[in-house]
Amino acid sequence: MAQGQSEPSAPALAASPALGAVQLARPAAPAANPYGLRAIWAEGDAVARGTLAVLALMSLASWYVLVSKLVAQSRMGGQGRAANDSFWKADTVRQGADTLVKASPYRFIAESALEATRKHTGLIGQVDLNTWVTQSIERAVGTVHSRTQEGLAVLATVGSTAPFVGLFGTVWGIYNALVRIGASGQASIDKVAGPVGEALIMTALGLAVAVPAVLGYNWLVRRNKVAMDTVRNFGSDLHTVLLAAVAKQSQAPAREA
Repeated sequence: MAQGQSEPSAPALAASPALGAVQLARPAAPAANPYGLRAIWAEGDAVARGTLAVLALMSLASWYVLVSKLVAQSRMGGQGRAANDSFWKADTVRQGADTLVKASPYRFIAESALEATRKHTGLIGQVDLNTWVTQSIERAVGTVHSRTQEGLAVLATVGSTAPFVGLFGTVWGIYNALVRIGASGQASIDKVAGPVGEALIMTALGLAVAVPAVLGYNWLVRRNKVAMDTVRNFGSDLHTVLLAAVAKQSQAPAREA
């Protein structure tokens, strides 16, 4: 009897594979969203696709500018620290400029100041050296400032126009919904769900493109201000040191005489 009770019966063995198959069956995959981005691109007209393409290009342009400017600002900050560490320890302005990398804006300012002292002849020589060097350094600083502003207009343009591009897509989606209602003669949910969903997605995409562009623009402008304050301080100190070096060189022949 004990041996008979421990062994399962034949019907139980026959039913166990089916029970295991039921337990191991996976749940059915959720149905694809019929009103998502893929549906808009597949079923939308040329205007809807063009609006999506414009928003995608605007987003790519804004993120490219944001990332590239962050990299450039980080590089500029490292060049400023290098200038503070090596430039002021040199014996002359020429030696200090040679310690900086060629792509550094600080070397560009130093080279511009040195060139101003070399070209202080002829008609330019009639201008006071202090005024001439000051103008040369200010022009160099202005050039550096213009380079730091490159690309920010793209972020400003995307931040100000992307919501209106999305709004255009919204209006077009509502127009298609009204057209379907007029063609079918009934305002059923299946007739208007697609166009209305397309309109709402266009609005959301316009905001999703504009918000990062506006935040990135404000952030980059703030970082540029901090970087340019460092550049202007360097130019002011360079002006003082360069004039002192020129005055020292002019006094040396007089003493020897």
